[in-house]
Amino acid sequence: MNAVLSAGNLGLSYPGRGLLKKRSSRPALQDVSLSIATGGSIGLVGGSGAGKSTLLRILLALEKPGAGTVAFNNTPVVPGPASSLRWYRRAVQYIPQNPAASLNPGMNVERLLLEPLRQLRIDGDHRGMILNALQRVDLDPRMLGRRPWELSGGQKQRVAIARALVPAPSILLADEPVSGLDPPLRNTVLDLMEQLVQQDGLGLLFVSHDLSAVARLCSETMVLSGGRIVEQGPTAAVYANPQTLEAKELVTSAALIHRFLPAPLPAPRP
Repeated sequence: MNAVLSAGNLGLSYPGRGLLKKRSSRPALQDVSLSIATGGSIGLVGGSGAGKSTLLRILLALEKPGAGTVAFNNTPVVPGPASSLRWYRRAVQYIPQNPAASLNPGMNVERLLLEPLRQLRIDGDHRGMILNALQRVDLDPRMLGRRPWELSGGQKQRVAIARALVPAPSILLADEPVSGLDPPLRNTVLDLMEQLVQQDGLGLLFVSHDLSAVARLCSETMVLSGGRIVEQGPTAAVYANPQTLEAKELVTSAALIHRFLPAPLPAPRP
């Protein structure tokens, strides 16, 4: 049976400031619903302040919505003590935007990958789980002794992905995982994530402001603006014929960026 992470009619408002706090409260999310199944990939796009980070925090059970529900396989997911959410952390894992900030510089790669297994109290052959995760992200086992500052940007991102894979999740929530990477590294990470969906059957929510990356990776796209889903549908359709101003602006921006990217280097001669 496919695992499904679903959110229904999510809403959240942050309080305003000053004497008129109630009147000046601003909605961060309004009536947002989505469903991510294993083997599927959804792109969530939107500009700064659209509500993407707020939605991720709610889906990760780090923040309680003001309205609506989150469920995994029809089991409600509610923020609470770590012990009550271990089952959920095993099933749904997070890939951060900035791996350098999320990797403890005092730990080597082996300890970084071991930590989620210990925190989630996962029994079994930890060494084997770690080596399997490294293999899935195409990292040499000799990397296990290195610390984050000894890794390249692409290696750090792959370690962050490997750390998310170690607990054997069903769903990945990726927050701008290719932001700031140069084109070759960006393509490498996108290739890896495509493999995780198509070959390994994981479900993916790919959060980005970059529609060109979403177009390559995701079969469905949702456009978030002002805390609302203003457009959604098959990625090819949203890209080819956007119906809302927000989607048109994102498509135009992606097309301009792609136009001015440097041409790829020719393949080396055999």
